[in-house]
Amino acid sequence: MRSVSVVVPVLDDADQLAHCLASLSAQTVLPTEVIVVDNGSSDRSVAVAAAAGATVLHEPVRGIGAAASHGYDAATSTLIARVDSDSVLPPDWVECAARRFDDPLVTAVTGPGRFRGLGPVAAVFWDVAYMRAYFLLMTGALARPPLFGSNMVMRRTAWLAVRHRVHRFDPQVHDDVDLSIQFDPAWRTVFDPSLVASVSGTPVRDAVGLVVRTRKAGRTMWTSGMRAFAPGRIMRRVLAGTRAVPVVRRP
Repeated sequence: MRSVSVVVPVLDDADQLAHCLASLSAQTVLPTEVIVVDNGSSDRSVAVAAAAGATVLHEPVRGIGAAASHGYDAATSTLIARVDSDSVLPPDWVECAARRFDDPLVTAVTGPGRFRGLGPVAAVFWDVAYMRAYFLLMTGALARPPLFGSNMVMRRTAWLAVRHRVHRFDPQVHDDVDLSIQFDPAWRTVFDPSLVASVSGTPVRDAVGLVVRTRKAGRTMWTSGMRAFAPGRIMRRVLAGTRAVPVVRRP
């Protein structure tokens, strides 16, 4: 089984972080390391991470992109997983995700989130209107599945190949979409509908937050320019075929 580093960015989310880390410690195949990147928390997030045995890093630049990128840079395993502090993973999450990389052409694996804390009707509505819409619309835009930051694993070599291109210090960019765009069009991202993470339903109850997320999506696509233009991506994939991530030595 390949080694897996799990990166968890956090900002003032101690209670949910505790559940996230507990789910990681209960995996059938334990991650090689868990890296919690604190983005300036004023609550007990750092103490919770330390008590759980995670490696704690500090990112002074506010923004999930900066925090996540800091964690990816520090990861030492063959595979780098990313979940959010509100993600709760099933016990076989690491094992099932890592197995996907038995195919040498797979660059990254991602799966959906299932909102918790919502009523049954609201849960179904937001699954369709938010989660399924995200994967459908972004797959159309990118000509392949996008990464979902609460539930994703990528090869470390892929990160090393694109780390200089991501807009890590722009807090108005969706870091997972930005990373998806920076991947070479010939790299294969697998969407696994059975690889489900439980995520908090709080964000979809925040109307203002939803507007902000929509604006960030537009900025992310605009900032990345032609890399986000589907016809161009499709043409590159047709011309190049599907190829493995190049070997990139860590600087």
